[in-house]
Amino acid sequence: MSIHTQNGLSERLETAQKAKQALLEKFRSRPGPDDPEFQKRQAERRAIAEARAAREAAKEAIRRAEAERLAAEEAARKEAERIAAEEAELKRLEEEEARAKARPKQIYREIAAYAEARAKAAARGGRR
Repeated sequence: MSIHTQNGLSERLETAQKAKQALLEKFRSRPGPDDPEFQKRQAERRAIAEARAAREAAKEAIRRAEAERLAAEEAARKEAERIAAEEAELKRLEEEEARAKARPKQIYREIAAYAEARAKAAARGGRR
């Protein structure tokens, strides 16, 4: 048979009341905030929390420094690309200017070669 059928209602209520009293006594027997052991545990917890906060702050500082370093590298890379593009454009313009200056000389050479060829053709007797 079940234990509940052997015990009466009053016995079960009394057992429940004793269990509640035992829990209450256990709670009351705990050391209070003025207990040195309690203060020691609280100090340890505070020290752990402060150490954790310090580690998190250090990690955040490292993350920030890394982000700043990457941003500086990116800015330097972009500046180098801009300078290289400007130098390439300047070189292209200089080459274009040099070709433009050489163009009239080339035209005169072509005209002279054409006139010379015509003179040779005329000396040979014209068209055949």
